[in-house]
Amino acid sequence: MPETPEERARREIDADLVAAGWIVQSREDLDLTAGRGIAVREFPMKSGFGHADYLLYLDRKAIGAIEAKAEGTLTGVEAQSAKYGAGLPDNLPAHKRPLPFLFESNGTVTYFTNGLDPIPRSRRLFNFPRPETLGELVGQATQLRSRLKELPPLDETGLWKVQIRAIRNLEESFADADPRALIQMATGSGKTFTAVNVCYRLLKFANAKRILFLVDRGHLGKQAEDEFANFTPPDDPRKFPQLYTVQRLKTNAINPAAKVVITTIQRLFSMLKGETEFDAANEEGSGFDSAKPWQGEPPQVVYNAGIPPEFFNFIIVDECHRSIYELWSQVLLYFDSFLVGLTATPAGKTIGFFNQNLVMQYGHAEAVTDGVNVDFDVYRIRTKVTEKGSTIYAGDTGVYVDKRHKLTRAERLELLTQDLTYTANQLDRDVVSESQIRTVIQQFRDKVLPEAFPDRKEVPKTLIFAKDDSHADDIVRIVREEFAQGNEFCQKITYRTGFLRVTNVVREGGREYTVTDWERRSNLTPDEILANFRTSFLPRIAVTVDMISTGTDVKPIEIVFFLRNVKSAGYFEQMKGRGVRVLSPDKLKVVTPSAKAKERFIIVDAVGVCEQDKTESQTLNRQPSKSLPELLEYIAQGGTDPDALETLAGRLARLQREFTAPQLAELKELASGKSFPDLAHNLLKAVDPDAQIEAARKLPGATAQPTEQQIKAAAEQLAQQAVTPFLKAAFRRRILEIRAANEQTMDRHSIDEVLYAGFDASAVMKAQAKIKDFRAWIAEHRDELTALQVLYSGTRPLKLSLKDLRQLKDALARPPLAATPTQLWRAFQAVESDKVKGIGGSQLADLVALVRHALVPDFTLVPYAEEVRERYQTWLVERDAEKNFTTEQHEWLDRMAEHIATSLSIVPDDFEDGWFGQRGSLGRAHALFGEKLQPLLAELNERLVA
Repeated sequence: MPETPEERARREIDADLVAAGWIVQSREDLDLTAGRGIAVREFPMKSGFGHADYLLYLDRKAIGAIEAKAEGTLTGVEAQSAKYGAGLPDNLPAHKRPLPFLFESNGTVTYFTNGLDPIPRSRRLFNFPRPETLGELVGQATQLRSRLKELPPLDETGLWKVQIRAIRNLEESFADADPRALIQMATGSGKTFTAVNVCYRLLKFANAKRILFLVDRGHLGKQAEDEFANFTPPDDPRKFPQLYTVQRLKTNAINPAAKVVITTIQRLFSMLKGETEFDAANEEGSGFDSAKPWQGEPPQVVYNAGIPPEFFNFIIVDECHRSIYELWSQVLLYFDSFLVGLTATPAGKTIGFFNQNLVMQYGHAEAVTDGVNVDFDVYRIRTKVTEKGSTIYAGDTGVYVDKRHKLTRAERLELLTQDLTYTANQLDRDVVSESQIRTVIQQFRDKVLPEAFPDRKEVPKTLIFAKDDSHADDIVRIVREEFAQGNEFCQKITYRTGFLRVTNVVREGGREYTVTDWERRSNLTPDEILANFRTSFLPRIAVTVDMISTGTDVKPIEIVFFLRNVKSAGYFEQMKGRGVRVLSPDKLKVVTPSAKAKERFIIVDAVGVCEQDKTESQTLNRQPSKSLPELLEYIAQGGTDPDALETLAGRLARLQREFTAPQLAELKELASGKSFPDLAHNLLKAVDPDAQIEAARKLPGATAQPTEQQIKAAAEQLAQQAVTPFLKAAFRRRILEIRAANEQTMDRHSIDEVLYAGFDASAVMKAQAKIKDFRAWIAEHRDELTALQVLYSGTRPLKLSLKDLRQLKDALARPPLAATPTQLWRAFQAVESDKVKGIGGSQLADLVALVRHALVPDFTLVPYAEEVRERYQTWLVERDAEKNFTTEQHEWLDRMAEHIATSLSIVPDDFEDGWFGQRGSLGRAHALFGEKLQPLLAELNERLVA
């Protein structure tokens, strides 16, 4: 007879219990000596309480019960299991009464209610807790959720208001037993430091068993480890690792003593699958960013007794802006843990995954107001080839073009007999237009830098995002040429920087084959170059594809330069976030000596990335437009969706035709003797329903008509066998290398032209808003500040002190306006360029010019010092200075005028310091000008300070 739904549910529940370490017995065969945890089927309860489907014994005492149901909803079943909890016969031993641990399960879904919690609430589990886990729980004086309600007040030492708010709100969420919480904090506001504080409090005051800290990619794990290593709690002089063991996983083994485990989700998934080893190369890319959701089911996580669902009490997911709710959600939901997400840019699906429990929301705009982030302006560069592509005309006799090998960069000539037209999408992949790159870089050098950073003597630290490694190489070379600088000035930073691909011939067992490897050929690793970019004068410009797009901290960056497009809104925000970091003037001057302060950063948009609509996520399906790297990355991370396998099989068939025989032979060796046709056949077999049924018939215990579960198990087995060769990073990498070796056409015939170069419309609108706010602000505060009172009165000569202007400057810097004189000057320059002469805002006295121009827009905005110098030259002519003053007197008068230009006046005491003090002070002034000194000072103050 076919299995009934009830029988299937009991069979699956039995299997789940056994996997979790329970011994399942019938009541007739009851033997409490068989092991520590016993699950007894159909156990009779007290009269009127029926039979418990399963009664759980721990150490010979009853501890819980399970209500088993056929497949279907379990809502409302808690009342039945609660009845079992209260119905244990009075003469039987129990750890507590009523029974504290109650479960409802249909074999597919299991719910658990801990009756010892302050407010018992059922929650879904991946599988039953192990017997020893229930033993730990029943032995605790208070449960975790009770302890979370009793956390002591937060010691605010070393924290700032946003971190304090985030921790308090999160702990309120914990106290309410909310299973998921999301913290949004702008880049640079201290998310990781906040998380470390939370971990410390959970371990010390909530007695958390173990915390998992998941990072976005491998090198960010090191940053997180350093944050824990450097953390000193406010109530203990020892560092965090001296109090609690912190382990960053480098192998697939967790130290039993570890209280905080740091790893990537890629490695964690590998461990849950029971793999003993994991290729660290799989942690180089972003797990959350590169994992693309497929339309089918994600790869399944199976129960792992070594890492049971109750292994971690808390999971903190750093940079959780993408994909955790798709491919990786199965990994996170395996654990019976509180989930805490940290992100600067939450997508809508991310907020949904965390049950809309956004406990902290602190965005870029608020961070700019608080001085945690700097704002940005967009400078747009448009060129003809960038937007429309170009055509190489062959003419009547043909034309020779250069063909370049992508990897070796070797070039050869080829006769082009027909016109070659390429689109903007083909640029830098199929065709390289050096003129396009060169034109953009020339505009950057000749327009962007002088207009955006007019007072700089060196190029501000600049990060350029390229399309791929080949494109990055072209950019690096052209930047060095256009700036006439050496190798250190501009450097590429990717995961392969400093490594060279080497092919060696190996002879073994009478056979000869080639092995490809990467050898370090530079003294500097990517991390070391990145450190130099962060802390040293050189390099000034770094070119990358995506190595430092998320999470990496390089505070001195003042220009983020896009030479590649980005379609993902979250990813784009993360890339922009590399420029928002605040840096003190002193630290900025260490790497950029001529900089005064980092008040903003510039986005140079050479591809229209700021103008195009973005999506929150990208879905892959069986579309030929989806890239091979995305396919291989998905497979490498455990993906076995049928659409993915079928698409990959099709790609292999195409590559079989494109690759040479020696290349295919090399790949066959790397794939353990399987050719591309073999691999493609296995992939298609894994998604073939007939093949799945045939494989299911061969499973132990299967019949000619295998069950749905057996077919599913066989399909998973076929899929795992088919993808095994692709799990090796060396094999995937070599496929991509050979494919990348296809030649590019070098267009050295078309000359690009600039269509537009200037600040974009959003920057102008932002400047208009700042000017409007500035005018409203000075009108509102005209009676509160001495400087505004004097400037509004219009009295001449001006009777103001530097102290008055400092007071005005400090008031402007405070929210809500939060503006500096330099920012206000740039705003007027962007909106009213015809009424602004010169570059100002750096001198305190320029506030006079700014306020006057704001009050009377018809007045030209000129740096205050320039006005003083102009009046001084007029005064010299009127006094016939060449005849009436000696050379030394003239020099002293020049210095007096300069002092007035920066300090608004000059008085006798001013002669005691600076240039005057070094040349005889007030005594020398009296000797030079005699009795005319005082009248002369009064005249200069009146004529120059207008």
